[in-house]
Amino acid sequence: MKRVLVVTYYWPPSGGSGVQRWVKFAKYLPAEGWQPVIYTPLNPELTAIDRSLEEDIPPEAEIVKRPIYEPYGIYRRLMGKGSSTDINTMVTPISSGKKSLKQKISLWIRGNMFVPDPRVWWVRPSVRFLRKYLKEHPVDVIVTTGPPQSMHLIGRKLHQQTGLPWIPDFRDPWTKMYYLKHLPISKGVWKKLHRQEDSVLRDATTVLAVTPQVRDDFVSRTGTPVAMITNGFDAPDFDFEVTPDGFFNLVHTGLFASDGNPFALWKILGEMVSEDAEFKDKLRLRLAGKVDSEVYAAIDEAGLRGNVVDLGYCDHHKAVAEQKSASVLLLPLRNDPEYKPILPGKLFEYLAARRPILGIGQEDGAMAEVIRETASGTVLDWEKAGEMRSFIEDAWSRFRLGEQPKTEGRIDAYTRQALTRRLAALLEECSTKNVPQNDGN
Repeated sequence: MKRVLVVTYYWPPSGGSGVQRWVKFAKYLPAEGWQPVIYTPLNPELTAIDRSLEEDIPPEAEIVKRPIYEPYGIYRRLMGKGSSTDINTMVTPISSGKKSLKQKISLWIRGNMFVPDPRVWWVRPSVRFLRKYLKEHPVDVIVTTGPPQSMHLIGRKLHQQTGLPWIPDFRDPWTKMYYLKHLPISKGVWKKLHRQEDSVLRDATTVLAVTPQVRDDFVSRTGTPVAMITNGFDAPDFDFEVTPDGFFNLVHTGLFASDGNPFALWKILGEMVSEDAEFKDKLRLRLAGKVDSEVYAAIDEAGLRGNVVDLGYCDHHKAVAEQKSASVLLLPLRNDPEYKPILPGKLFEYLAARRPILGIGQEDGAMAEVIRETASGTVLDWEKAGEMRSFIEDAWSRFRLGEQPKTEGRIDAYTRQALTRRLAALLEECSTKNVPQNDGN
């Protein structure tokens, strides 16, 4: 088999959608003639642990781990560890909640001292180690996946120093990432971020994007070829049956941030609960994952606390079971215009669950396009309360008739197997494109 080096910060036992993309690619790459060589930190920051994902790591994979030093101990102390605004209690600590002076100082440090991100200290030691490693264990292509975008700086140096083809995989935008505007970044640092991004786009063999909008943005900014491979779902993960529990389940899995709080939806549900005793008895808001306190506060204010089932963080298998048991899958986006090009990883698993999706966000965004093309539900603007109520009432009526609603749209293009075949073809194409070595400057 040919070999591909994948530089990734996120790897099991770390959990979350950022892990799943390359674990699933690694799972299916050997069948396409590629051995994955994974380079990842030995001691990363673990915000969630999901050991079930380790089952997907194929025996052919070679895992290389090296220590990383991160400044998060200092960062947590500055953020006020143990307080109600502890970094670990927020879904997105950069953009969530009001900040104390101490927290504002910490965010200034985060935005201006660690560029492009707090993992930047891993770049130089990783380049030194991997340059030696690759002489003894050759590969055909290098892939880096970000965020954290520091991984791309590792790839750029290795590409320059070894002449190996290199593909930076952007799971999210870089300088156009929605939360960066919440950091007090100086003009000089903004210029540095743009220089870093431009150098990665310019020097890569091929750039890989995850959404059409990000791909199109990169195409407009670089002469480097830009490919797109979205996230997806692994069909075997959904190959089991769930037994209905008799409740009308509105399910949300994954992170639920305060800037995606669907106030109109909670108000609608509160009204329906107050108007219909049966609806009140049967409604369950099943929340699987980390949820910001502001979301719970809005639910309480709508009189829905008695309908909430707080499941906390669930491993991947449990999250899939929740998705498959839903009467409606809830997918509110962050209420931010810069979130328009984002395709949440959970979207594709929602598609595979074959339950109707109520998306709340930009009706002309990337997520809305996928939901429309797969006939998997609807996406409504945050303020379209009437349309939201109609969607919920239709699902409720079908539930009362004993129906288990199931979507039927074409979703085959988003299976992990199909996406990995596309990745293998891209790797094969890039593997013939070596460049002259230089000193990496």
